[in-house]
Amino acid sequence: MNGADQLCDTLLANGVDVCFANPGTSEMHFVAALDRKPQMRCVLGLFEGVVTGAADGYARITGKPAATLLHLGPGLANGLANLHNARRARSPIVNVVGEHATYHQQYDAPLTSDIESLARPMSHWVHRIAAPEAVGKDTARAVGEALRKPGQVATLILPADCAWGELPKDTRPVQARLLAAPAPDVQHIEHVARAMLRAIQAEEQVVLFLGPQALEPEALQIAGRIAQATGARLMTPTAFRRMQRGRGAVAVERLPYVVDAGLQALAEVQQLVLLGAPQPVAFFAYPGKPSTLAPAGCAIHTACSPEEDALLALQALATALGVDRKAPLAVQAAGHIHAPTSGPLTASAVNLVALQALPEGAIVVDESITSGRDIAAHNMQAVPHDWLVITGGAIGQGIPTAVGAAIGAPSRQVVAFQADGSAMYTCQGLWTQAREKLKCLTIIYANRSYAILHGEMKAVGTQTPGENAQRMLTLDQPAIRWTQLAESMGVPAVRCETVEEFRKALQAGLAENGPFLIESVI
Repeated sequence: MNGADQLCDTLLANGVDVCFANPGTSEMHFVAALDRKPQMRCVLGLFEGVVTGAADGYARITGKPAATLLHLGPGLANGLANLHNARRARSPIVNVVGEHATYHQQYDAPLTSDIESLARPMSHWVHRIAAPEAVGKDTARAVGEALRKPGQVATLILPADCAWGELPKDTRPVQARLLAAPAPDVQHIEHVARAMLRAIQAEEQVVLFLGPQALEPEALQIAGRIAQATGARLMTPTAFRRMQRGRGAVAVERLPYVVDAGLQALAEVQQLVLLGAPQPVAFFAYPGKPSTLAPAGCAIHTACSPEEDALLALQALATALGVDRKAPLAVQAAGHIHAPTSGPLTASAVNLVALQALPEGAIVVDESITSGRDIAAHNMQAVPHDWLVITGGAIGQGIPTAVGAAIGAPSRQVVAFQADGSAMYTCQGLWTQAREKLKCLTIIYANRSYAILHGEMKAVGTQTPGENAQRMLTLDQPAIRWTQLAESMGVPAVRCETVEEFRKALQAGLAENGPFLIESVI
């Protein structure tokens, strides 16, 4: 029994039974311990951004943390972009970052770095283990911190000698102390309810702005009843962790990404109620445009902070408004997705045909960026499914998040709507999909450009990019051959240029009991 065994035992005793890993020398004792723990599913990622993105996807679907295993500071640094996304999603994750043995750190070996400084901006909690005897207690603390509502990224630094240090054979795993989310202030919520009632009586427009906990099924049902009884609109930030969509789901508007569209969506709002979400702001600053999107004069009320229990807040708000929380909830009538049956392939055709073909219970991982902006307008007419989107704006999230979602829900079909430029950041995740035989269908929008940046150039005032700018925005010299890239990693793939070809490819991909990729040339 050594420190690494104790770490594994404590993770398993607290329900953490998946480890996404890209280990190195400092982590070999942990790897050896994993070999002695068959209950732990170990998933290799060929790049640390795949590892951290997969842990994010797993957490979003299961609601519980996976562990990641990362090699020293540089390995952690490679995974930081998707830890940024996970932090913004409030996904529970336990990072285990290997470190040089405590006595070796003084020699400034080539891989020595300030791991705490690297970890802190993308973690809610960071801790360095000091001795083998502290491994169990510190690991249990990390799990408890990860599970702190609405979810946290916890990073645990494991020096090699703390991993190999011997412990008594009868050392037991340590149970995590689970911390309940703080209850919201009911009196304040009653004040918010009175302001809402006054606004409704005055025929003012009210928006409930929903954060991650408020989008969970039970909470969202209450929000739907409040909207039904009061006429308030339900809206979520552009970036959200997970939302149920499709026929029968509670309809929630997604705040548009484009700043002008976001301003228009909120232009008539007089009362904005925040339920575990920050106030709406633009992704970026633009010359002559505001950073905050709520109109001047709009009253903004915080019913609960992101750390407070949004379900309790919605229950209290419903009570204060006189809304029956058990009243039948009218849902959107079944609609129909009008998708083309033939013709050249376009981004819109990809979206409509794919949504039309979704199997019930699918998990949609959406990193479509520009090409998928009309998905929100149509996915309520699809069959019931979960919708996961890029949260922190750090691209390269889609393929890894699909990996984690598929491991978290192996019986469900995962469909990844994936922009081609961002897919190249973490395309190594396709190899993991093949190795683990995951039911992941990846749809690549092959427009051979960073299309979003064309729009951003215009937004900042550059209407006609020159040759140098164009070379920064296009991906066509040479064009990426996605079918060859996917097949080299063990993923069957087809290339489509017409709607007819795309429909046939979708049928084949959804029938595949494993990964499949469609290169959609648009």
